[in-house]
Amino acid sequence: MPWNPDRYHQFQKERSAPFEDALALVTVRAGLRVVDLGCGTGELTRRLADALPDCDALGLDSSAEMLAKAAPHARPGLRFEQGSIEDFASGEGEADYDLIFSHAALQWVDDHQRLIPRLFQRVRSGGQFVAQMPHNFSHTAHRLIRDTAAEAPFAAHLGGWSPIPIRAVLEIDRYAELFFAAGAAAITVFEKVYPHLLADADAVADWTSGTALVPYAERLGDAYPAFMERYRAKLREALPESPLFYGFRRILWGVTRQYPRTA
Repeated sequence: MPWNPDRYHQFQKERSAPFEDALALVTVRAGLRVVDLGCGTGELTRRLADALPDCDALGLDSSAEMLAKAAPHARPGLRFEQGSIEDFASGEGEADYDLIFSHAALQWVDDHQRLIPRLFQRVRSGGQFVAQMPHNFSHTAHRLIRDTAAEAPFAAHLGGWSPIPIRAVLEIDRYAELFFAAGAAAITVFEKVYPHLLADADAVADWTSGTALVPYAERLGDAYPAFMERYRAKLREALPESPLFYGFRRILWGVTRQYPRTA
């Protein structure tokens, strides 16, 4: 999908706050082999690598546009490559990373029932899987996206399509169950609401246009401006406050893979 790094960075400070909480779940050790899945424009991957002494870090993203922005952050011990999370998860099953990290990316990959255990199996014994992702799909801003998409003429353009995050992201207890079944030694999974104060409903539309609305823009094509106009009108009616409180729910986890048992 055609990600716009500049639009995504419009709320960079707000989007980076959950990164700090995820980073706090990482056990810092020297010499870790690290991968950041969905590294985006690379600034936060660089911060992750800088926090881990002598690490060998890889930032992986499927978007050429994002990786072009990430390239200047490369340095010895930190590189960036194009690739999908799905392909990474479907590797040979080799446990070859001390830390798998992901910041606001896993929600774009379907079938977490299979995806999460497969990713966890690529963590070495004693290593960690640390991630955070949105879980805000019941919010008015997201509900109105779906309502607008169901109206004519947009429904005809979309042809029954629905975005992956709505069907992919599970409840937090299910993630804990998946990690337990996969042999986790320590499991921390929680949900947190991040409070954001935005100017008004139009600012909420700008926020969602940088993330949740990206696949809609891709599929609607020339109909997207009309879609946005109608969506903005709905948001202004539903969220008339100014300034506006926007609570953003996210799921975070930090999970350690069990060491092999000895006799």
